[in-house]
Amino acid sequence: QVQLVESGGGLVQAGGSLRLSCAASGRTLCMGWFRQAPGKEREFVAAISRSSGSTGYADSVKGRFTISRDNAKSSVYLQMNSLKPEDTAVYYCAAALKEYAAFPADFNSWGQGTQVTVSS
Repeated sequence: QVQLVESGGGLVQAGGSLRLSCAASGRTLCMGWFRQAPGKEREFVAAISRSSGSTGYADSVKGRFTISRDNAKSSVYLQMNSLKPEDTAVYYCAAALKEYAAFPADFNSWGQGTQVTVSS
């Protein structure tokens, strides 16, 4: 239904910043970001609704990460500041048919992922 492509990952020092981008090819109502570290389950990072612009964040990133959306371009962004080594993971862009979603099961389309590595 929807194809997603992420970009912007890379290697940074602790305390540094990165901005991730995701472009969607089809209709989306809610878009968000998840991450998965080796040996761990995929976890929610942030999400934003299309109509209201309401956002939600995991407690571990709140105050450091900011999610935004450009509906005209069907794109979502994740500004990551004050990065920590524990933020190291593959970050996935996801799209849902619901206006509000935060669980993996709520999202129907997933990108291939982009690697974020934070050195200590």
